[in-house]
Order: sequence, then structure tokens, then C-alpha cells
Amino acid sequence: MDRAQKEQLVDDLGQIFESSGVVVVAHYEGMTVAEMQDLRANMREAGGSVRVAKNKLAKIALEGKPCASIAEYLEGMTVIAYSEDPVAAAKVVDKYTKENDKLVVLGGAMGDTALDPAGVKAVAGMPSREELIASIAGCIGAPASNIAGAIGAPASNIASVLSTIEEKAA
Repeated sequence: MDRAQKEQLVDDLGQIFESSGVVVVAHYEGMTVAEMQDLRANMREAGGSVRVAKNKLAKIALEGKPCASIAEYLEGMTVIAYSEDPVAAAKVVDKYTKENDKLVVLGGAMGDTALDPAGVKAVAGMPSREELIASIAGCIGAPASNIAGAIGAPASNIASVLSTIEEKAA
């Protein structure tokens, strides 16, 4: 790799570290190509990505970035998983580590907050952006649905009383 390619890689990694909601660093020693492709596919489905980069170049790219605290984890065969969604990458990596013991979480960062392996697991347990939006929409819609039910209730009560009286009369 020549100098220009290295500079481009550092710039690309810098953009990743700056724009990602969560970054997870893990060791992948012993994983086969098929297992790595499976991890990449799972991450792509969740809206994230997986990147293997030289640790030295990644450390240079981390300088001055909010998640610079993960530089300490960049030793050995490391893979970087990231996503814009603050929990997607952590969820995928956590799920994958349960299925494959060759992937070992070292830590990560959520913005400028450093995460140890337990922190990554805690982030993975949080609801995703879509789940939060769905629950908020449900909370917003519930009062309107209750009001509609309350408005319609007297009419349905009158109708049921009238049908009961009609049945008794017949």
C-alpha cells in the first residue's frame, strides 16, 4: 500500500469514527472467511458495517475523534464494527459472539463514552432506534385511541341496551 492509499484509508476511517453512533472493537483470530462474511452480512442487514484495518492506521485516524478511547483496544487481529444507529453494531456483535466464540469483544465507544465488554453488552440490550420510534408512536396514539373509544362507548352501550330490550320483548 503506497502513501496515498494509506492517507485515503486514514481519511475513510476518520469519517467512520466521527459519524458512527457506536463503534465496537473485537478480536477475530481463528475466524474463517465464511464466518467473517456471515458477520458482515448480519451487520449489513442491521445497517452497520465491519472493517478490518491496520491498527497503526486506525490509531492515526482516531486522533481527535470522539471515540479516541478505543485506541487502547487496537492490538493484535482486530475488527471494527460500526453503525449510525447507536445500538445496531453492538447488537449484531453481541449476538454473533454467542454463536461464535472466536469473535471476542474488546470494547468500544458510543460517541465520546468508552465502553468495556460489559458496556458493549449493555448497549446491545438497549432498544434500537426503530423500536424506540415504534414505542413513542404507540404512546402518542394510545390517548387518541382511548378518546375515540370513550366517544363511541355511549352509542354502543345504548345499542346493546336496545337490542337486549328488543330480545326480551320478542
